[in-house]
Amino acid sequence: MLWLRRVEPVLRPLIHLWFRLKRGLTLGVRGLAVDGEGRVLLIQHTYVPGWHLPGGGVERRETAELALAREMREEAGLRILGRPELLSVHSNDPNHRGDHVLFYRVRAWEPCAPAAQGEIHEIGWFAPDALPETTTAATRRRIAQALSGEQSDPMW
Repeated sequence: MLWLRRVEPVLRPLIHLWFRLKRGLTLGVRGLAVDGEGRVLLIQHTYVPGWHLPGGGVERRETAELALAREMREEAGLRILGRPELLSVHSNDPNHRGDHVLFYRVRAWEPCAPAAQGEIHEIGWFAPDALPETTTAATRRRIAQALSGEQSDPMW
């Protein structure tokens, strides 16, 4: 399914237009999970390059926390136990006009089978100081800010 990465730049404007018409304002969630060794969970999609924090869009009639739980389970095979902690809210306007991202810390979780079908290329756990070279800049910033406790930038 890596062929999707080649067509994604062409399809992205159409996908954004569809979401814009369907939703107007869009809202997404991303989650930071850390294992017992201090490693962070990252995923690679089949349709866009780079390593990212797991997450995705909040659907109609779905709370942000339910969306995060769904996305973590589908994409990464991680079942959230208890409530995640909202760390920050970001505008993703430079990448997707009208989009906002809620960034959560998932402190309690257990592994489960991932449910995404063809969307995820790879799942990995990485030391925060040894992230893969292709980890996105926004992902690096969110991890660094969350783990250091520093105030986060309002832009994703």
